[in-house]
Amino acid sequence: MNVHTENTTRREFLKSATLGTAALALAQTGVAAAPKRRLKLGYDNFAVRAMGWKAPQLIDYAAKLKTDSLFITDFGPFEKTDDAYLKDLRKQAADKGIQLWLGSWSICPTSKSFKKDWGTAEEHLALGIRMAKALGSPAFRVVLGNGSDRLTEGGIDARIADTVKVIKSQRSKARDADVKIAMENHAGDLHSLELVRLIEEAGKEFVGANMDSGNAVWTLEDPLQTLENLGPYTLTTSLRDSAAWESENGITAQWTAMGEGQVDWKRYFARFAELCPNVAVHIETISGFNRELAVKKEEFWKAWPGGKPKGYDQFLAFAKLGKPRAAWKAPEGKDRKLADQEYQKGDVERSIAFCKTLGLGPQV
Repeated sequence: MNVHTENTTRREFLKSATLGTAALALAQTGVAAAPKRRLKLGYDNFAVRAMGWKAPQLIDYAAKLKTDSLFITDFGPFEKTDDAYLKDLRKQAADKGIQLWLGSWSICPTSKSFKKDWGTAEEHLALGIRMAKALGSPAFRVVLGNGSDRLTEGGIDARIADTVKVIKSQRSKARDADVKIAMENHAGDLHSLELVRLIEEAGKEFVGANMDSGNAVWTLEDPLQTLENLGPYTLTTSLRDSAAWESENGITAQWTAMGEGQVDWKRYFARFAELCPNVAVHIETISGFNRELAVKKEEFWKAWPGGKPKGYDQFLAFAKLGKPRAAWKAPEGKDRKLADQEYQKGDVERSIAFCKTLGLGPQV
């Protein structure tokens, strides 16, 4: 046995022994075991949006956080969109051990969120596919819109149909580039089961989900139930913790840093490792405010013509666990931009550290 093999074998033995001890300790305390295989860990650049960083700075921050990947979910951080520039960024990231993932916004031409910044919906999607290929991103994240689309003419079903049409028009480009389309459950637009339907209709051989655990509560879902529904379709993620509690008009929700809300993350990631073990966990912390879901008011349900969605009772049970929380406020007298920057960095850094305590990401 050479020295390299001997050292490797010893490291593997020590690692196995450590994992075994940890698993035994968890079993003795009655806590669900952490994932058996290491889940990759990264962050979504929207978590530090107040920094205004360009791609090289975002890459450096990913390296500083010691993550596996970086999810850039809008085109703003890119100074150019040509292949040469993007391939250079890919190399910069790879040299630091970081894989890049790419995303952008609405590709539904009839959504209230759609903008023509990148041409038509079809042109926007085609551009993203090309950019993803150059960056080495296995998928390109897009969204339908937001919760207000549920009240547009034809409701969410019409918006799903419009989105499916756009996706199908770019099928050959996506297949040729070996880039999949990752549709997100975004800002109250799609319930997880509606997203499953969209994926199936568009073609699950090249379309999947970008699963957002925080957005789940805005569509009246327990994040664990959303994982059950979307896990088998998930290509990538934008995760954050959430809290919810009963309030005057219904349920109030607040997004939080990981480990500071109500989601049972040990249970979540154990199941995640079973449903989508090769998917990277990307942290997208967006916190500091409360949103009331006025489910006690008849007007609220106009956005849900089919009635209460499947899993609603589980969501109510999730909310019953919570207690009211105050919204974040910038410290008095402090520059608001600087306060936002410090707050956002604090949230994502605590979240990455928390995930690493559960065995996610590089353990260094």
